[in-house]
Amino acid sequence: MIRIWAKLYKDGKIIKQCIYTRNEMMDYSMFFDYLREICDMLDCPTPVLIKTHIFNYAKYNNVKFTIDDFVEKISFDKLVLENALL
Repeated sequence: MIRIWAKLYKDGKIIKQCIYTRNEMMDYSMFFDYLREICDMLDCPTPVLIKTHIFNYAKYNNVKFTIDDFVEKISFDKLVLENALL
């Protein structure tokens, strides 16, 4: 089972959050699809995903996307994804 807690931060405070769930095992080759669905839920642009982001999530159970990771203009400071199964 996949459970990812997604949070949008502005000025150090959570302005929007959601928990993304799927009844299947984590498949890191599908991580961009998970990210896209999470961003749709949060109504925010999807950031550029690189291998380092996936490795950070796999190794540390969280990943942070900052302003530099987005192509479009955003109204928040960062997007944080955390493994909610811990």
